[in-house]
Amino acid sequence: MLPSNEVLMQIGSVLWSILVAIELVVRYFMIGIVPGNRRPTTAMAWLLGIFFLPVVGLLAYWLFANPRLSRSRLEKQQRAREQIMDATKHLQLPEEFHSQEEWVESAVNLNRNLGAMPLEGGNSVEVISNYRYSMESMRREIDKATRYIHIQFYIMGDDEEYVGPVLDALERAADRGVHVRLLFDHLGTLRVKGYRDLKKRLKKSGINWRPMLPIDLIGRRWRRPDLRNHRKILVIDGEVGFTGSQNLIEPGYKRKSSHKVGREWVEMMLRVEGPLVRSLDVTFAIDWWQEENDEEVLMDMNEARHPLAYEERPGSTLAQLLPSGPGFGKENNLRLFNTLIYSASERLEITSPYFVPDDSMLYAITTAAQRGVEVELYVCEEGDQFLVHHAQQSYYQQLLEAGVRIHCYPAPMVLHTKCFTVDDDVAVVGSSNMDMRSFSLNMEISVMLLGKDMVNAVNDVQNHYREISTEITLGQWRRRPRMQRWIDNVARLTATLQ
Repeated sequence: MLPSNEVLMQIGSVLWSILVAIELVVRYFMIGIVPGNRRPTTAMAWLLGIFFLPVVGLLAYWLFANPRLSRSRLEKQQRAREQIMDATKHLQLPEEFHSQEEWVESAVNLNRNLGAMPLEGGNSVEVISNYRYSMESMRREIDKATRYIHIQFYIMGDDEEYVGPVLDALERAADRGVHVRLLFDHLGTLRVKGYRDLKKRLKKSGINWRPMLPIDLIGRRWRRPDLRNHRKILVIDGEVGFTGSQNLIEPGYKRKSSHKVGREWVEMMLRVEGPLVRSLDVTFAIDWWQEENDEEVLMDMNEARHPLAYEERPGSTLAQLLPSGPGFGKENNLRLFNTLIYSASERLEITSPYFVPDDSMLYAITTAAQRGVEVELYVCEEGDQFLVHHAQQSYYQQLLEAGVRIHCYPAPMVLHTKCFTVDDDVAVVGSSNMDMRSFSLNMEISVMLLGKDMVNAVNDVQNHYREISTEITLGQWRRRPRMQRWIDNVARLTATLQ
């Protein structure tokens, strides 16, 4: 006999009451769990998601809320840091450093304490802003390799014109006995058109390759899926290195939508010789060790006890590497950037494709403008990531009101360069955006360059950006459509989810 409607209604009422009770209990406990070790704005964003969409919010929190790497990765990172500090503890600040401002020394010490890498002089550094020339320059150096090649990029994508010649050179190197080690970010490259063909090519080659931070449920390799290795590094024989913002992919990122409208990515890379190459090599070695568990690739840190004599060094540039990411645990790139920004007294120029700062950086930049520093920000007129671009735009009014000048690089191009300069003293170039993802979630690599010559070299490129960009005025920005303002504000809320 089927239950009556009245009984069904009672059962439904009980089930509904149970569900409501469970939801209230979950909300109660999450109020005390979510804020732990998070910024209040981040915690509030997660709680709003959980309260308004409990099932979706809890699932997203389970998948994305833990910014920590696995225990084994953290232990390896800490062990490597201790080795670097021990191997380089004898190194003093270079003789030519003492002409720098006191605040520069403070920044150098901060970077050393948090990132372990020493400041070293005697480097030769070339700023490259031409996409094709950068690829050709890397290919030429690879063809000169005699011992080993270490190469890692966040995104890879094979094509005949740009990356194909580089891969050809890597294969030729492997064939002549050069040890080629290649890393690429798993999810960053997985989404690129032709990924399967790229893997087939690599498997057939003599290249020793590994994906970074792979997601492998069968092999029980799991972590928050948006923790990514965003670094770009190439080292040849420990003598020549490249790093910066450019990925190993053609300038349209193999996207039909980009090719259709003529969209290309605009980048900045550094070609370096001298002691800085060793720091790049150490960073690669640690990342390789994380993926391969191959301790042999770790450089003999004892080599650092015998730095090149000054007469053997290829240049005179003072440089210090800044590796950062969740393995360091202290947002060391954010701390260094803020220190440098607060130290500016005359001029601050910033280029960032994804400018979504946390409160501390926003205050540092607006405070600099309010105390009379000339602050200029170069961003994309039209971003390639919808939510990030609108979150970025939500900060424009506050920046403009403080006196920051904002220049929009013309669409459809994507200004992907990540750099900034402080007065005539410091330039920073690398892979790190000025957003909370780069500060907390991504493994990044940046180079701090000291001296007027390097500042001028980086500013020459930023001056070109200014010449072809359109400046936003405060009055113009206040008149933008209300719907755009609403979208910007909603996107800003999602940007705080970490």
